[in-house]
Amino acid sequence: MTADAPLVLGIETSCDETGVGIVRGHTLLADAVASSVDEHARFGGVVPEVASRAHLEAMVPTIERACATAGIRPYDVDAIAVTSGPGLAGALLVGVAAAKALAFALGKPIYGVNHLAAHVAVDQLEHGPLPEPAIAMLVSGGHSSLLRITDVTTGVEPMGATIDDAAGEAFDKVARLLGLGFPGGPVIDREARSGSSVAIDFPRGLTARHDLERHRFDFSFSGLKTAVARWVEARERSGEPVPVADVAASFQEAVCDVLVRKALDAASSEGIEDIVIGGGVAANSRLRVLAEDRAASLGIRVRVPRPGLCTDNGAMVAALGSEMVARGRTPSALDLPADSSQPITSVLV
Repeated sequence: MTADAPLVLGIETSCDETGVGIVRGHTLLADAVASSVDEHARFGGVVPEVASRAHLEAMVPTIERACATAGIRPYDVDAIAVTSGPGLAGALLVGVAAAKALAFALGKPIYGVNHLAAHVAVDQLEHGPLPEPAIAMLVSGGHSSLLRITDVTTGVEPMGATIDDAAGEAFDKVARLLGLGFPGGPVIDREARSGSSVAIDFPRGLTARHDLERHRFDFSFSGLKTAVARWVEARERSGEPVPVADVAASFQEAVCDVLVRKALDAASSEGIEDIVIGGGVAANSRLRVLAEDRAASLGIRVRVPRPGLCTDNGAMVAALGSEMVARGRTPSALDLPADSSQPITSVLV
C-alpha cells in the first residue's frame, strides 16, 4: 500500500445488503455489511420495499462503522463510489442518494459504477491487479454472465447471459422445494456435502448441439429447476422418501458443470488464459473446486475471491471506484441516476 494510492469509500445497496467498503489502492481497509436477509427469509425471497427500508435504517451506522474500522474520517477520502445499477430500483436509490449527499457535503468526486463490473474488480483486493484480457464469469441470484474484460473501467464486453432463471435464483427455488430455507446457495452447498453428485442425472441446460449454435455462452437453469421439482414430486407420489442430500448434490453438480464448461469454452475460444469468477454463487465450494481442476488441465488460471468478497459488499464498489480514480476516468455528475437495468457495457455513469 502506498500513501498516494486513492482512498475510496464505496456504497452498495443493489439488493438486501447495505455494504460500505473503504480501500486504498488495492488494499482493503474496511468492509462493513448490514444484511436484511433474515427479514426476507419468511417470504422465501427478497421483498423490495423491505430491502429499501432496511437500507435507510442501516446506511449511516454502516458508514460510521466502516470509517471507524479503517481509522479514517469521511473527509479523508479522495472519492465516493456507489452502485448505480443494476438492481432493485428502490434499494439503489437509497445508496445513490446517500453517496450524493456525502460527495456534496465533503466536496469529493462521485463515481456511479456498475454492480457487475464491481464483482470483477473486487478480486484485485485479494489477488492484485486484474489480468487483462480476462474472462469474467459472474454468478448470483440475479445474474449468470460471461464477460470479456479488456479494461475493467471501460472495456467490458458481454459474451453470454442467463435467458431465464439465474444460477442463484435456481439455488433459492430448489432449496425452498427441499425445505432447506433461504438463501438457497449456502444451505444446498452444505447439504450436498453428504450426498452423491451422480445419484440423479439432472439436465444440463443449453449444452445440446442445437442449443450451442444459438446460445453457446448463454445460461438457462429454469429447465433444471423444473426437472428437480418433477423428480421430487414423483418420489412423493410413490410414497418413497426424498433423499435430500443426493438431490442437492446432483442439482449442484448440474449447475456447476454448466457454468464451468461454458466459462472454459469462452476462454479457449478467445485464446485467454485467465478466468475471474465473482458473484454470490462463486462462494459455492463445488464450483470453486470444479473450475480450478478443469482449468488446470487446459493451462487456464482461475481467480476467485474469498467467499466474503463474493457476495454483495461495499468493498467491491470501492475497489472499482479506486480503479476509476487511478486510471483517470471522469467522475459522474452529481445528478447521476439509479438505473435498475443498467447494462454491463455502461461501467460508469
